[in-house]
Amino acid sequence: MTRCIHNGVIFNGISQQEEKGAVLIENGIIADVFSEQRFLQKTFGPDAEIIDAKGNYILPGLIDTHIHGFKGHGTDECSTEGILQMSKDLAHYGVTAFNPTMYPAPLDQMLDTCKKIVAAMGKEEGAHIMGIHLEGPFISPEKLGVQKPETLQKPSIEIMQKLIDAAEGHIVNMTVAPELSGMRGLALFCIDKGIVLQAGHTNAKYENMLEGMQVGILHTTHFFNAMSQLHHRNPGAVGAGLIHPEMSCEIIADGVHVHPGLFKLLRADKSSDQIVLVTDALTPTVQKTGHLYANGEEVEFVDGCFHRKSDGVIAGSALTMKQGIKNLVSFGFSTADAIKFATANPARVMHYAKKGHISPGYDGDIIVTDKQFAIKLVLLCNENIVRNSLC
Repeated sequence: MTRCIHNGVIFNGISQQEEKGAVLIENGIIADVFSEQRFLQKTFGPDAEIIDAKGNYILPGLIDTHIHGFKGHGTDECSTEGILQMSKDLAHYGVTAFNPTMYPAPLDQMLDTCKKIVAAMGKEEGAHIMGIHLEGPFISPEKLGVQKPETLQKPSIEIMQKLIDAAEGHIVNMTVAPELSGMRGLALFCIDKGIVLQAGHTNAKYENMLEGMQVGILHTTHFFNAMSQLHHRNPGAVGAGLIHPEMSCEIIADGVHVHPGLFKLLRADKSSDQIVLVTDALTPTVQKTGHLYANGEEVEFVDGCFHRKSDGVIAGSALTMKQGIKNLVSFGFSTADAIKFATANPARVMHYAKKGHISPGYDGDIIVTDKQFAIKLVLLCNENIVRNSLC
């Protein structure tokens, strides 16, 4: 099938095209990208579908590499049907690829959840499931956040192999604490399996972070949150992330988890290639009815994020990717960079070879938004149009 989306401002995942342009998609793959003037000169076959973007933004589909759930469905109390519904719901918000993220849990439960997620892969009608993100269980008991201490494990290749087997090799990324005894051997094992390792829920000293970087722990989980903070005598995990240009930083841009002022520091210190927008959204995100639960505990939405109802501790984010881009622009990033953090950067960090760019040969995951990032069109590379309000 041939589709051409034209008359839009194209952000290709790296930069902005100076003039309005068009994207030609053939059988779910981007075939060409050209100017609006060239579009007016082209001749299309009678079966081609022409979509007028009406001057709006044309972007790659958004990629969320850290998300627990959405609209009442997620990885806690997981079911294959729930993950598939999560995929559908995310697509309506412009997300075309995601990594369902698992909390630490008893090992048998984690293995079962891996199997249920894998059973959904290939059956998606919405956002593509790229693979699983394990947020633990090899994390620090000193930086748990709302994770449960009884679910943690000491670094173990045997346990890791069980998780890999249950996931049929579909673990994409894993959050670990570099300072844990035995982490070096586990990290080398995981890197050999192609798993992206992220420092997070960690109380690492600066030297622990350096040792982690040596064995391939080069990404961070919700940077600034649940990690050892910058100190003038020991820079900790935050300092290592800021000091070393090879370290990339996953960031929750809701304005609550990280103060907007710190984004000025991040913008000044990190390359635009090394920032990845995530939501870390909990299962009740945008849920309108019913009791709100995440990781087995009741939560409530207060002051922009979810708090555990029992004690008021921040439990997690209620962010959407489109709102995150909008927030990043308000924090001082360029529109092109904010989009890059949600498209090209996560694709590169996670080694997704054909995602995150509007360029010939890449998957035809395309969204159209207005200038406030309200979603107007979502086109998936499986050729489904999930949402279209341009008509």
